[in-house]
Amino acid sequence: MKIALVGNPNCGKSSLFNVLTGLNQKVGNYPGVTVDRKSGEMNKGTNYASVIIDLPGIYSLYPASEDEQIACDIIRNPKHEDHADVWVVVADATQLRRSLLLCTQMIDMQLPVVLAVNMMDLIENPDQYFNFQKLSAKLDIPVVPISARTKKGIDTLKSVLSKAITPSRTRILKIPEGLQPVIAQSKVLMNTEKEYPAYQALITPDDFLYLPEETREKIKALSPLMASKELVANEMLVRYDRIDLFLEDSLRTVTTQAEKRTLILDKILLHPLWGYFIFLGILFLIFQMLFSVAEFPMNFIEMVFGKAGEAIGKILPEGSMFSHFITDGVLAGIAGIVVFVPQIAFLFLFISVLEETGYMSRVVFLMDRIMRPFGFSGRSVIPLIGGMACAVPSIMMARTIPNPKERLITILVTPLMSCSARLPVYVLLTALFVPDIKVLGGIGNLKGVVMLGLYIMGFVMALLVAFVLKKMMKYQSDGIFVSEMPLYRKPRWQNVGITIWKKTRTFLIETGKIILVISVVLWGLKSFAPGNQFEKIHQKYEQLAQNPANNPDSLEMEKSSELLKASYAGVIGKSMEPLIRPLGYDWKIGIALLTSFAAREVFTGTMGMIYGMSESVEVEDDEQRKTLTERISKEYPPAVAFSLLIFYAFAMQCMSTLAVTKRETGSWSWTIFMLVYLTVLAYGAAFIAYRVALMI
Repeated sequence: MKIALVGNPNCGKSSLFNVLTGLNQKVGNYPGVTVDRKSGEMNKGTNYASVIIDLPGIYSLYPASEDEQIACDIIRNPKHEDHADVWVVVADATQLRRSLLLCTQMIDMQLPVVLAVNMMDLIENPDQYFNFQKLSAKLDIPVVPISARTKKGIDTLKSVLSKAITPSRTRILKIPEGLQPVIAQSKVLMNTEKEYPAYQALITPDDFLYLPEETREKIKALSPLMASKELVANEMLVRYDRIDLFLEDSLRTVTTQAEKRTLILDKILLHPLWGYFIFLGILFLIFQMLFSVAEFPMNFIEMVFGKAGEAIGKILPEGSMFSHFITDGVLAGIAGIVVFVPQIAFLFLFISVLEETGYMSRVVFLMDRIMRPFGFSGRSVIPLIGGMACAVPSIMMARTIPNPKERLITILVTPLMSCSARLPVYVLLTALFVPDIKVLGGIGNLKGVVMLGLYIMGFVMALLVAFVLKKMMKYQSDGIFVSEMPLYRKPRWQNVGITIWKKTRTFLIETGKIILVISVVLWGLKSFAPGNQFEKIHQKYEQLAQNPANNPDSLEMEKSSELLKASYAGVIGKSMEPLIRPLGYDWKIGIALLTSFAAREVFTGTMGMIYGMSESVEVEDDEQRKTLTERISKEYPPAVAFSLLIFYAFAMQCMSTLAVTKRETGSWSWTIFMLVYLTVLAYGAAFIAYRVALMI
């Protein structure tokens, strides 16, 4: 038996889904879109097995976003694979009147419906406020009070679902007699006996995407005057009038303690001035924790993979190509995937807690007015700011944006936010030529001001590019913004844990495959060379090693540098030189640009290899960084450093970003477009910076 959960956003539907299924879930995507398809088995505590399907949140059966369209298609189309045998409408007990709008539509669809009134734990003395028996009798459906948070009423709900559920005999919306002839024709075209879906199809035929286009055109021709938003608005008014009658003696309007607490907190957190400072303070704490807390597991992961590489290297034939392929290609590629997990997990931990408590809806409301002129709504602010930590999880978070065009714009500009991986490059390059002098009356350092400017520049450019994309896509933000304002509540940690698990698993499985392939390709470019170039270099250094006066460590570093120069990566770097010469770069920087596509911080390691240093030049290693800085500063003018800073501020962050963009957009076209426009933007800005710096 299939049981589908439907309900408004923030009604606790996902919490109920998690309670009913636990970790016995499957998460995928509906064909052709990035909307989550969540399903799971429920058999514990029942004498039967059922598949639970968690549909995207909807306010009504008139969809306003891609997520809502998917849910409406499943509800309307009896042939859809996820069309359920029983439909559980999850309602918020603190907002029951609003939640009943969708419930009445589901009843008119003549579907077997159960109303689960959730969040009863937020209601003091519920027996004084509700009379669910009367409400059940009026709607002619089972009504079950529950609390997914405390699991109260869950066994009762399971018991109800184990019995046969029949469609309600109540009809909420009365179709005028004069429309019956055209309704009858619509029913024939749709091959249905149900009146309400046929009426909906006449009002919004373009929403019935599961019907063939030819059928939709015929329905439009039946009564062109029917396709009107006014009819939708009138239907909503009629339904709310009926809902008020249903609730007349089934519900008492009482202000609960949770509502009082929410009103007090909103006066502070939604203050027109202090609300923004509080939000920025919360973000500051989140990112401080993200950098500091995630650093330890990331270092541990790098250490584990380093030890694993050493162990595998001892087992496999020493110096063999297969050994290098496994350790430097496959294992390094896997390490490059797994090392992102702590940042992804911690970021989604913080975001999930903000969502669970109800604060995230306030953030959306606060930022909407600021972001809207640039093609965003308030929903885009979290992915954008998250991009300052890592673009990979931030692009994944853009899936919460309902409008497809706004979601796409957010994804396309998120890489312009300076991520943490750019920090090593910024530190190295600012150390080259930015003077170490005090500014702002001795409070700040010029190097720090330059780095802050790079972050601000990325954000400003993101807004400007978004504005241009908005015009290109002919996207107009809605004039009215509606945001759900749930009551403040304690986070349900099971939901938080499941969210973190699902997001990290999705990254590892879906995005990781692409990253691994690119890692292996980059390894191949560095590990092979035309002709017998590598053999000549090996013979040269074997002869040099015979001389006791030569330092073995120095010889090994110089050898690594020459091998990189002679490799296909070096060949590509040299072939890139005519293209990048206008920016002040030579083939050495060309190799660093190529290899840093794996991850921005690889730039420092590649430059170290080219200059005969250790392969792992870390920002924290002051001696190596100082030596590298001295060598580079002797070879390149200051203008090159400033050009590189600008280039890295705007260029595509890394292959991981490219991979996750492909997955989230489902399109290679948009992914390539993002790579091209960011590269062109970075090139043009770096060219201007280089020329201006030469004149100063």
